[in-house]
Amino acid sequence: MSVLDTVAPDVLAAPFFVRGQVVEGGAVRHRSRDLGADFATPEIELNAVVTPRSELPPLLDVKLSEIIDFLVETSERLTLSRNPHLQQCLELLSATNPLPLRVVENLYREAPHYMSRAALEGMIASNFSRPEALDGWVKRSDPNGNQGAVRAFPPRMIHMLAGNSPAGCISSIAQGALVKAVNLFKMPSSDPFTCVAVLRTMAEIDPEHPVVKSMSAIYWRGGDAQIEGILYRPQYFDRIVAWGGGDAINNVIRYLGPGIQLVSFDPKSSISMIGRETFASDASIAEAAERAAQDTTVYNQEACLASRFIFAEGEEADIERFCAKLAERLALDRAYASAMAPPLSLETGEEVEILQAMGELKVWGGKDGRGMVILSDEPVDFHPSNKTSNVVRVKRLEDAVRHVNVATQTIGIWPPERKGALRDSLAAAGGQRICRLGTANLHVSGGPHDAMYPLERFVKWIGDDDIIVGESNPVFAAE
Repeated sequence: MSVLDTVAPDVLAAPFFVRGQVVEGGAVRHRSRDLGADFATPEIELNAVVTPRSELPPLLDVKLSEIIDFLVETSERLTLSRNPHLQQCLELLSATNPLPLRVVENLYREAPHYMSRAALEGMIASNFSRPEALDGWVKRSDPNGNQGAVRAFPPRMIHMLAGNSPAGCISSIAQGALVKAVNLFKMPSSDPFTCVAVLRTMAEIDPEHPVVKSMSAIYWRGGDAQIEGILYRPQYFDRIVAWGGGDAINNVIRYLGPGIQLVSFDPKSSISMIGRETFASDASIAEAAERAAQDTTVYNQEACLASRFIFAEGEEADIERFCAKLAERLALDRAYASAMAPPLSLETGEEVEILQAMGELKVWGGKDGRGMVILSDEPVDFHPSNKTSNVVRVKRLEDAVRHVNVATQTIGIWPPERKGALRDSLAAAGGQRICRLGTANLHVSGGPHDAMYPLERFVKWIGDDDIIVGESNPVFAAE
C-alpha cells in the first residue's frame, strides 16, 4: 500500500520510525509551515521513543568499524534511481517544501556521499584524537603517575532536524551512529518524510541491526509543551542537537538544566568580501560576479552559508559594473538554486522602493524572485532573502570586519590572497568559517562546523580514575 493511501486523499501521510519499526497511522493532523500543506502522523507513544537508562545503548559494544560498514552499505542503497522510499519522498516534498523539485533531486543524488567510507572515517579522525575511546575504555596517566581510563560513552540525543535541506537528516543519522548514540529525530514540518525513508532503507538491510535499533524519527509541532515538557528531561536525554530558527532554539533553552545540554546549530548569516583587485578587467569582474552568485543562491538563499551581504572595496563605478553583472548571474538555474525563487515579501519590496526613491541605494534586478542586487553605503536593516544581495561599499576590506559577529557563519573572500591578512580579525569578531568566494557550499571533509567539532561534543566523556593513595603518590605525600 502506498503511504499516500493511508489517510484522506487531501492529507499526506507521514509515518514514524521507532527503534526499527515503521509506525503507520493518521490520528494527528498537522500543517506544514512553509507551504501550508496538511499531513497526518500517528499518535506519539512516549514510552516507545524513550529508551530507559536501565538499558545499555544498543551500539555500546559494536565496533566502530562495523558501524561504518553498515553505514556504507546504507549509502549504496540510497541511490535515488533505485530507492523507492526516496522516490516517494520527492512526490510528498513537492507539497511541503519550498525548494524546487529539481533541487531536492540533486540533494538526494548527493546523499550517499554523507555515508561514504572516506567521509565517515574523515569525520572520526578530525573529531577524536583517540578514536579508540569510542570502542572502549582507554588507559591514561597523569604527570604524577596516577592511572585511569576514559571512554567516549554513547549519549542519548534528540535531534531537531533542519527544514531547509531535505538531505541534511542523512548527515545527522550518520553522526548519531558514529557516536553510538540512542537517537530520536524530530522531523521538521517542511520535510516529515526523508528521515523515515532513510531509516526504512537501513531496516531493509537488517531490521535487528543495533544501528537500526538506535534510531527513532517522529514529528510533533515545535513548542508543544505536552511533548517537550516530558521528552526534554535529563532522565531521558543527555543532549538536544538543534538545527533551527531563533524561536525554535529559544524554546529549547527554557528546558535546559543540569544533566541535559544543548548543542546548537542556530541561525547564522553569511557574507562575502571583494577586494579592489577584482576590478582590474571585465573578465575578473565577471568571474567574481559568478562566484558571488554561486554563494548567494544556495538553496535559493535559504542556507545559513548563503551570502547575503557583499562588502566591496573599490571605486563606485567599478562596483556598479559588478552589481549589474551579479544581477544577471543571480537569475540562472543552478544545481542547488532555481532561476525563479519565491518573490520578495510585499513589506521588503516596499522598503526597497522607498529607500531607492530617497537616493539611499541603487537597485539592479527585480522583486519577482529572479534576483535583486542592492548597492548601499551601509548594510540594509532587513534580512536579504529570495536571492537578494546587498552590496556595501567600503574603503578597505578591513572596514567590513565591524559588521561581523558571532552570527556570521561563512565569509567568502576574493581574491583568495586577501584571506591571510583578514582571517584572524574575522575570527576575533565572531566569524566561524573563511573560504574562497564561490566555494561556500563546498567543504574540506572533516572540518569544524559552527566553530566546533560536534561529534566530540555529542559523546559523554566518562573517566575511571584508579588512584592508589600512598607515600609514593606526591599528591598525598606527607609534608
